[in-house]
This record gives sequence, C-alpha cells and structure tokens, in this order.
Amino acid sequence: MAGIRAFLIGYLGDLRSAMDALDLAAIEKLISLAEEARAGDRRVFVLGNGGSAATSSHIAVDLGKGASLGRDRRFRVMSLADNVPWVTALGNDIGYESVFVEQLKNFAEKGDLVIAVSGSGNSPNVLRAVEYAKGIGCRTVGLTGFPGGKLREIADLPIVAKSSHMGRIEDLHLIIGHMLCYYFMEA
Repeated sequence: MAGIRAFLIGYLGDLRSAMDALDLAAIEKLISLAEEARAGDRRVFVLGNGGSAATSSHIAVDLGKGASLGRDRRFRVMSLADNVPWVTALGNDIGYESVFVEQLKNFAEKGDLVIAVSGSGNSPNVLRAVEYAKGIGCRTVGLTGFPGGKLREIADLPIVAKSSHMGRIEDLHLIIGHMLCYYFMEA
C-alpha cells in the first residue's frame, strides 16, 4: 500500500504544480471570448480526439445546459466529436484529417468561436480545423500541453497546460473547461 500511496501523493503534487502554472489571464480571455460569442448570438464549436474529444463533449454539455438553462442568452454550442456517424463517414470517405474541418464548413461563420483541445497540439485534424476557422474569421482557442505543438503557434489564444504527462494535461483541460463553464453558472 505504501507504493500506491506514494504514487497518489506524487500525482496530486505534480497536478497542483501544473495548476499553479496555469495562465489565468489567458483563461480570463477565454471566458471573455465565450461571453462575446453568447452576447453576439455566435456559435461555439469544441473539438478534439480521444480524451480531448471527451473533454470537448463535456465543455459543450456544461455550456449548453448548465451555463444556459434559465438564462435570457444561451450558448449555441456543439462538440464536433459527438456525431459519430458523421465523423466516421468523413474519416472513411475523405480522411480522418478532415473530420472537423468538413463539419465547420457546414456551420461555422465569421465571428464564431472554435475551442480546439489537443494534448500534443499536433493533431492534423485539429490543426486543419483551426486553420480553416481562422481563415473564415472565427476566433480560435487552443487548449494544449507539453510545449504546445503547432496549435500553440496557430491559435489566436493558446492555453498550454504546463506538463509532459498526458493524464495531467487532460486533468488541466477539464479544469479549464470547468472554470469557463462555472463562471457563467456561478458568477
């Protein structure tokens, strides 16, 4: 049991250090961008692969339900990872690198907000979606980790979880998502 306890204490200690390194000014800007999107009746798209897809779904649910119920202004939000038949059709017929950009081509407009989640910051389908979104005038946010990858370079607002451990990066992305959503639920 001592080995397990040491692991748990170490994990939490590393997570605390990574939380303390979060760029709160960048998270404030993310909240402001979401507030502007809602006020302007713009859409918010969230996307990612794997664990980041789950995080994008979670953020979309919290903005769409928790931060919208009972309010005069609601978030028009969707996770592009959630439509499995569409994602798999695009992946099979066009290529996996196009599963997000092709959905944006159907829905995204100038002024919309795109939140891209990628632990490595180098997922080709995420990068392609961000490049397209920027090209049509969307605002883009990149939640990433490690040194940030290419997503850090191309997103209008990169927010880097300063860790080299994928689990802690994903923990931090969910925490950032909760700070975003619970600001609107509780503030």
